[in-house]
Amino acid sequence: MNKQKGILSEVETAQLVQAIQEAELRTSGEIRVHIEQIQKKVSMDRAVEVFYALGMDKTINRNGVLLYVCMNTHSFIIIGDEGINKQVPGDYWNTIKDEVISFFKEGKIKDGLVRGVELVGQKLVELYPSTGENKDELPNEITSHEDLW
Repeated sequence: MNKQKGILSEVETAQLVQAIQEAELRTSGEIRVHIEQIQKKVSMDRAVEVFYALGMDKTINRNGVLLYVCMNTHSFIIIGDEGINKQVPGDYWNTIKDEVISFFKEGKIKDGLVRGVELVGQKLVELYPSTGENKDELPNEITSHEDLW
């Protein structure tokens, strides 16, 4: 289950997956977390590539949100699909990013990601509340480079 090779423990991975599941209970939105140890591409280019590789653009309401982490480049990027991006202010993802990075600076990777998932989930609930039949359109697992290739 833990493919992040030492970035998150099995317990931390399970806690992060649980945070995603809890965040998605009250919304039709989808949240994914992707963590890579090493990447040589420009971080934003790679995050966009991962977004599409994970099918984040395939949700019915185009309300998927990816939290992308690359350890060697010290990159953390949040990408929302077009449905949600049309509804949040232009700097919205940066406010969440700043809070998550504050945890990262203290060495609390899992806590930062859980906080990011919670904040994204709150916005998704506000904009895309669950309509009762809350179908989970995308897996909640934490992915890594090995999952894509």
